[in-house]
Amino acid sequence: MTMRGHYLEMENQTTVTEFILSGLSCDPQLQILLFCVFLVIYLITLAGNAVIMMVIRADTHLHTPMYFFLFHLSFVDICYSSAVVPKMLVNFLRKHKTISVNACFTQTFFIFLSASCEIFMLSVMAYDRYAAICNPLHYVRTMNKRVCRQLVSFSWTMGLMDSLVNTLPVLKLHFCGPNTIGHFSCELPPLLTLSCTEAFANKIIMISSVVVIGLSTFLLMLVSYIHIVSTILRIHSAEGRRKAFSTCSSHLIVMSLLYVTAFVQYMKSSYVSSLVLDQVFSIQYSILTPMLNPIIYSLKNKEVKIALGRILKLPRSQRI
Repeated sequence: MTMRGHYLEMENQTTVTEFILSGLSCDPQLQILLFCVFLVIYLITLAGNAVIMMVIRADTHLHTPMYFFLFHLSFVDICYSSAVVPKMLVNFLRKHKTISVNACFTQTFFIFLSASCEIFMLSVMAYDRYAAICNPLHYVRTMNKRVCRQLVSFSWTMGLMDSLVNTLPVLKLHFCGPNTIGHFSCELPPLLTLSCTEAFANKIIMISSVVVIGLSTFLLMLVSYIHIVSTILRIHSAEGRRKAFSTCSSHLIVMSLLYVTAFVQYMKSSYVSSLVLDQVFSIQYSILTPMLNPIIYSLKNKEVKIALGRILKLPRSQRI
């Protein structure tokens, strides 16, 4: 039978109305343990990012471009985690781990929106550090309130465009069975493997968007940090170099956590098939990274710790 005939035969089968998410385990006892673990992670994510947002909003000392972007990054992290974890937690407690087709497509949309927005937000934060360290005399004028709002709007707009570009073509696909997604969420790579119609164009769109967005944001961050490192090395004072680098270290750690795993996951999906590896990467960039971001920024950032101490009215000696 030809490939075209194969697809025509599959298209004549019953249309799928819901998908089954295989999740991380079928062992009931292990699922209870996983439920507790991921519930704690989700609560830490919500609380940590909410505290960062509250501290930045409440303390006028943090009303600067860097913390304006950090505020919005925390909001994106809450959205990202909330797009994946709640359904995951529900499925840990359910025997039948189903999700409707429309709900699955909606989850795919918000995963792309949050992930793309986060990558662009991190790029904006890299540019902000470049402007602050390499052009300090013009920093206030360069990163004024209007520019900051435009950069945040740009990040959300690009995230929305990427999400629409990848999600809308999926609506034209026909799903007739099997309907088990080998994952804990409706990520696009495993979803495309279930299509009864040819999904080659969707895979090309997905890979192209990952390459375009990944390389463009990576080059922006690379160029920014080449200039930043060059400028820091020209600072004569060791204390000055330490302070300059400390404002970038948190951003570099966060960027690496998200960027490397997400990029490898989506670029390898067409060539390497490993359910365990796929799920490990997905947990890293969609669940652990949103949780770790506020921890990294609070532990590595002296100004945030001081601001939190002021809000809690802690004596200076008791601040972390």
